[in-house]
Amino acid sequence: MTTGSAERCRRRFLRFFPGGFKDQTYLEWERNYKVAAAREWHDALARPRLGLMLKSGRYREVAAIALRIESRTNLLFSFEKMALRDATRVPVGARGFAEGLYEFLYGSGAPAERFNRWCQVVSELPRRQTRVLTWPIITVFGFLAEPTRHMFLKPNVTRIAAARYGVEFLYHSRPNWQTYHDLLRFAGQMRRDLADLRPRDMIDLQSFLWVQGSEEYAGRSFRAAHTTKVPRLSVSEAR
Repeated sequence: MTTGSAERCRRRFLRFFPGGFKDQTYLEWERNYKVAAAREWHDALARPRLGLMLKSGRYREVAAIALRIESRTNLLFSFEKMALRDATRVPVGARGFAEGLYEFLYGSGAPAERFNRWCQVVSELPRRQTRVLTWPIITVFGFLAEPTRHMFLKPNVTRIAAARYGVEFLYHSRPNWQTYHDLLRFAGQMRRDLADLRPRDMIDLQSFLWVQGSEEYAGRSFRAAHTTKVPRLSVSEAR
């Protein structure tokens, strides 16, 4: 049973995209480029290939490929992209990132253990000026590698969306398993509530959240949405 708040979020999404998750405008604006990045990840950094690259010590190549694939999306802010590039330019950073990424995505252990280890790895990456340990950096690579299992977290947008949806989201600014687990719980609730619209994966659910919480869609009518492409925001506007 969906709540009144959840129904309002649903109506808001369908006002922009009447065809739901199959709407052509939705595909062009929100889904296709993320799916393309996920397919590129599967081709370049699926488990067998990534494992072989690590065995041959190609750490910087792993990092370069991961960052290149992410760069085809608009998921990270420019300062986060820069922080990752700086961190993985040095050998110790590239190796830490590559090995930590493999363990997070494909390693052994419970999901909580793997997630917390990944947070620790990212927190220890070399840093120049900007911080590396952010929620978008922590969650973007899982989201691209396995969008059926992992969700992407943009803090401000997600908190706004959760409030509009009428659910409590247990957010803490420092990346941690409890918050991420709560995000997955929230995603599961949305999947059930939107079952008739047939969301395919976390890409659809993250896009649904984006429409609820992003300033890109604030105050825009259906007519405006379908006559003008929603502009991407700058870092200062989106924070």
